[in-house]
Parts: sequence; C-alpha cells; structure tokens
Amino acid sequence: MRADVPAKSDRAVVRDALGVGVAVGLSGFAFGVTSAGSGLTLAQTCVLSLLVFTGASQFALVGALAAGGNPFTAAAGAFFLGTRNAFYGLRLSQVLALPRAVRPFAAQWVIDETTAVALAQPTRRAARVGFTVTGLSLYLLWNLTTLLGALGAEAIGDTDAWGLDAAGPAVFLALLAPMLRTPTERTVAGLAVVLGLALLPVLPAGVPVLVAALAAPAVLWAEGRRSGRDGTPRGRRSTNATGEPGRRNTADETGRQNTTDEAPGRNTTDKAPRQHLGDKPRGQEENR
Repeated sequence: MRADVPAKSDRAVVRDALGVGVAVGLSGFAFGVTSAGSGLTLAQTCVLSLLVFTGASQFALVGALAAGGNPFTAAAGAFFLGTRNAFYGLRLSQVLALPRAVRPFAAQWVIDETTAVALAQPTRRAARVGFTVTGLSLYLLWNLTTLLGALGAEAIGDTDAWGLDAAGPAVFLALLAPMLRTPTERTVAGLAVVLGLALLPVLPAGVPVLVAALAAPAVLWAEGRRSGRDGTPRGRRSTNATGEPGRRNTADETGRQNTTDEAPGRNTTDKAPRQHLGDKPRGQEENR
C-alpha cells in the first residue's frame, strides 16, 4: 500500500490491535453504567452494544435519554452520528479488498478504532490483520464490559472517577495524531476541535461532532482559492526561468539583449547573410 514504509510483522500488528481493543473495550463499563442509569433495561443495554456497536452513537443516545430528551430525537442524533461509519466503509473497502461474501459481516466492525488501525498499516495483509484483531477483541470485550457495567452499576458508581469514559477518545486521538503529517491536515484537525468545543454547550449531544466535520471541506476550499490566486503568476515566472517551450525571450539566461522582442516585425532571417557578407555597420547597429 505504501512503498515508503517498511513492512510490519503480524506479531507487531496483533500487539497494537490488541492494545487498542483492550483499552477501548474497557470503556464498555462506562456505557453499561450510563445506560442503566438512563432507564434502559439490562436487555436493552446489551442489545444496543450487540447490534449498534459504535460507542459514540450509543453514548449519545443514552446521554440524551438521561438528560430527559425525547427518545426519537435521541435516536435520530445517534443515527446521524453513526453515518460517519459509512464513509469509513468506502475507504476500507479499497484498503482491505475483502471478498463480497465477507463484507456484510465485516461491516459490523467498521468503527473509529478499526478504521484507524487498518489505515495505519503499511500493507494490505497488515491492514486485514489489524482490522480483524481490533474488531474481534473490541467487540467481545465491549459487550462483556457492557453487561458487567449494567449489572454492577450501583457498585461502580460514578464512571468519571474511574476515567473509563475518556479511554475511547484518548486512544483514538493517540492513533490519529501521528497521521496528521501536513499543515492542511493539522489545520483541519484544529478547526474541528474548535468547532466541536464551541458548539458543545449550545447543541444537542452528537450534533457538534457532525458540524465539526465541516472543517475538512472548509479548509480544502480555502486552500483551493489560495492556490488559484497564486498558481498562475508562479506558473508564468517558472516558465521564463526554466526555458520551457513557448517562451518568447530566450536571451535572458545569458544576459544578452533580445533584438527580436524589441522589433517584432523585423525579418531576422536576413541578419545572418548580411553579417556573413561583412556588413559590419549594419550588424553593429542591430546589436545596439
């Protein structure tokens, strides 16, 4: 996939994928506790993790319900927040190139963490291994900790004191940071953070994340306009400096004056015969 990156052993890919799966899977405790506290039953909580399996949407749903929001509004917000996984799937379909029979089952594991691990790998084989190990370990541990969290909601108490609610975002940021290599990518990430934090107090849960996604097209549009304004003059200067075909003044590189440009209508083909015949005054006049 990337020729400039050395190959990575399967053991190293599995190690990294398990680290992500275990770290994020433990945050299922926080979801189980939050879901039980919002009024959902044990069965409803477990079904959400089994079928939805996207932590951001699940937390958005139970958070809105816990705040007294309308169930349909909460479900709509969770749905739109989960639509980002469809865009992940478009990219992963090219990277993984899985058989058609496997794609419907693999689609269940297309989430933030599996996408980040897969895209960070240098080869297709490593991407497949990373995606599979991350998805399997995270799916099993997420559902197990969801069950335990819902059962032991009273014993665990406040999940903020344990820091489990921050495990998922922290791991995702750790995976994302090394991938921000260009100034444009860093600008998009910074603007998205500013939009998300600024709109968090005024918009429903999940909506600030959707609005923050507009940072990418906004930055790309600004970059395109700036390139359009600066590109044409740079192109003209580079043409004259490098001597590409079509340049009119060919004498600038040697510092000599081009008499052809000074007298566009003069027939310069007559210069060589006159100079050859020894018409020195005529030639000197032309050089001046």
